[in-house]
Amino acid sequence: MEVFSLRSLPCAARPPSRTWKRALVERLAAVSGRSLPAPGKPSRCPRDGNPRSLCSRPRASAAVSSDAKAGEVSKQEMSSKDKDLVFVAGATGRVGSRLVRELLKFGFRVRAGVRSAQRAEPLVQSVQQMKPDVGTGPSGTEPAAKLELVECDLEKQGDIGPAIGNASTVLCCIGASEKEISDITGPYRIDYKATENLIKAATVAKVDHFILLTSLGTNKFGLPAAILNLFWGVLFWKRKAEEALIASGLPYTIVRPGGMERPTDSYKETHNIVLANEDTYFGGQVSNLQVAELMAFMAKNRKISYCKVVEVIAETTAPLLPMDELLSKIPSQREPPAEIVKDVARSSTEPKPTKLVVEEEPEKTEGQKTRPLSPYYMYADLKPPSSPTPIPSATPGSSKEKQVEFVQAKSEPEPTSASLSASKLSEDVAKKEAGQVLAQKTRPLSPYTAYEDLKPPSSPSPVDCKATTNPIIPESPEVPHGTKI
Repeated sequence: MEVFSLRSLPCAARPPSRTWKRALVERLAAVSGRSLPAPGKPSRCPRDGNPRSLCSRPRASAAVSSDAKAGEVSKQEMSSKDKDLVFVAGATGRVGSRLVRELLKFGFRVRAGVRSAQRAEPLVQSVQQMKPDVGTGPSGTEPAAKLELVECDLEKQGDIGPAIGNASTVLCCIGASEKEISDITGPYRIDYKATENLIKAATVAKVDHFILLTSLGTNKFGLPAAILNLFWGVLFWKRKAEEALIASGLPYTIVRPGGMERPTDSYKETHNIVLANEDTYFGGQVSNLQVAELMAFMAKNRKISYCKVVEVIAETTAPLLPMDELLSKIPSQREPPAEIVKDVARSSTEPKPTKLVVEEEPEKTEGQKTRPLSPYYMYADLKPPSSPTPIPSATPGSSKEKQVEFVQAKSEPEPTSASLSASKLSEDVAKKEAGQVLAQKTRPLSPYTAYEDLKPPSSPSPVDCKATTNPIIPESPEVPHGTKI
């Protein structure tokens, strides 16, 4: 892998005389080892003295355009922007490294701005492990072939212009490291001044879109986000960077995520993102991968993310919704151009094709198709139990006796010559008993049926007691005294 570094050519102080151009040409000729042209003839700067980019692939087109002078962006590059080329600042960070991979999945060519080539080795290795044909890229294109590393120090204004080149979108993911908490000037230098330098260079390059990553609570005090200001006022300086971006006039999108320290990449499996307008949340968590996916989607869909301040967290109770639907609910801070309004209105009115999902039944195996439903098929002699069939008897009898006879008939073995006489005797006894039972059934229940003249006693007729109020008691005959009765 061929490695080049991007360094700005030191500019000499302008001589007081009118021959300062001649002095600069002589210096460039000394560096390149070429002969100096005759005076008076127009001359262009030699190509050998131009900075070259740190490229992750050995090909000639990886170098920065040699026609551009050091520390400047040519007018041709500014006028012709590559819509598929983006510049990422802070590409080796936790969000930046994931953002590079997500942009490659969308089919972008990525210029990754790094401070040191050694720190970018893990990024290059992770990109090389990605599968080809990811996203919307051309068939057979390796993701590593679309990655270009550029050494760039954002604290030096002269390094930024050539690093951006003709990229149409700039994504800024830089921030002061929590590990360097002893550095009091860290949030001021990185979160504000370095970001401001990048915004100025993007304004000169006239990029089409600038996406800035900050934090919750930058514009309004609220706990627990305000606790971050204990880190040397980091939220205050992030707000200064937001104000510089809004005042630049560039089409922008500001992303304010929640806490990203604890959630891992698997956080998205149980938590769905929630987007809100500015100054809505002051707490919450979201993973670095979810923020990277959101920023890559914004770079791909510039129209629905035009001049918006978006706060993002993730919750378990949030529904899983498409990102374009979530972004469309956030109002724009600036009146969008007429063409953007027309495109957004047209995309909202166009019906989206819906796919009819039909659940196909799994194919049955040969064993499942031929297998019977009954469990008794495995045993030839085993039959399922059946309810007993009633057998009508020749002689009438009680239902209990019929059941007894049926059970006996079922339990008796096959008749033999020795048991025929016994069975015939049992049949005679059964007939006799059946006759007795029949006689008992035909016998009348009243005992008076055996005697024709015998009638059952009738109940006495009631006597009217009112007719005989004073009953007459018959007098007994007088019996002489001393007579024995």
